[in-house]
Amino acid sequence: MRNKFDLTEIPQAPNLSFEQSLWLNNIHKVAGIDEAGRGAWAGPVFAAAVILPCDSTIESSLAGIRDSKQLSPQKRTQLASLIKKYALSYAVAQADTREIDVLGILPANRLAMMRAVVALQCQAEHLLIDALFLPDLEQSQTSLIKGDQRSLSIAAASILAKTERDAWMIAVHDQFPAYRFDLHKGYGTKIHQTALIHSGICDLHRKTYKPIKDVIMK
Repeated sequence: MRNKFDLTEIPQAPNLSFEQSLWLNNIHKVAGIDEAGRGAWAGPVFAAAVILPCDSTIESSLAGIRDSKQLSPQKRTQLASLIKKYALSYAVAQADTREIDVLGILPANRLAMMRAVVALQCQAEHLLIDALFLPDLEQSQTSLIKGDQRSLSIAAASILAKTERDAWMIAVHDQFPAYRFDLHKGYGTKIHQTALIHSGICDLHRKTYKPIKDVIMK
């Protein structure tokens, strides 16, 4: 049985404690990795990888970074610009709806993360990942429960993944206006549920997800 996570291990804000311990061991290119869209009913899952400079002062430069779910859209957009300005390297990637339906959400999630790591302009030496391992990558890895609340690199990745995915879902609204993806970004809101009742599903819906399967069956 897995031990319960000790909530006292969560700092007031994500910090560089994990990154610094690796820097002290001469591991300088540490990539934080997180995803967005795992629980949505429609659209891709996005993942981001962020390598911050090996410099403890970056913590003050990026003050305000939190788990993306704790921030307003406006604040996320502001912080995303800061992250891109100060990061040594960053990349965002996705796994599309078809891949989610064929592989399952967890393998698709890992696939998006791996694509983000591979897309980094400089190769990561170690990966800090929110709650997952990526066994197909050769880098050493640390899986952190609630990593987006503990590691500044992971929190930065969570913001980039979320802002890029939200922008993608807003952009496709014009192709599928009945669903109002610009409002809920593919998650299971009342507006989305009502649209499914009236319009059925579209190409962006994850057909293996139970709420969508129920619509198909009807």
